[in-house]
Order: sequence, then C-alpha cells, then structure tokens
Amino acid sequence: MRALTAAAVGLAAALTLVLTLTAVGAPGGTTSPKPLLTTVPAHP
Repeated sequence: MRALTAAAVGLAAALTLVLTLTAVGAPGGTTSPKPLLTTVPAHP
C-alpha cells in the first residue's frame, strides 16, 4: 500500500511540474542570425 501511495504522490508531483511549465510557456527571444559551423576546420 505504501508503494501505491508513493507512486501516486510521485505522479501528482510530475503532473504538477508539467502543468506549471506549460502554463509558464516558452521563453521569449530570437535565434542567432549566424549559422552554426558544421564542418571541421582545416588542420594547420
């Protein structure tokens, strides 16, 4: 019975965390205009 209670408490905590993050939303901002380097630089 303790394991079932612990599982229920853990599930409730995880669900609360997910709902809180969903309510807060994604952080604002912009992406960098510079492209990422995808090639290996030449060895000197």
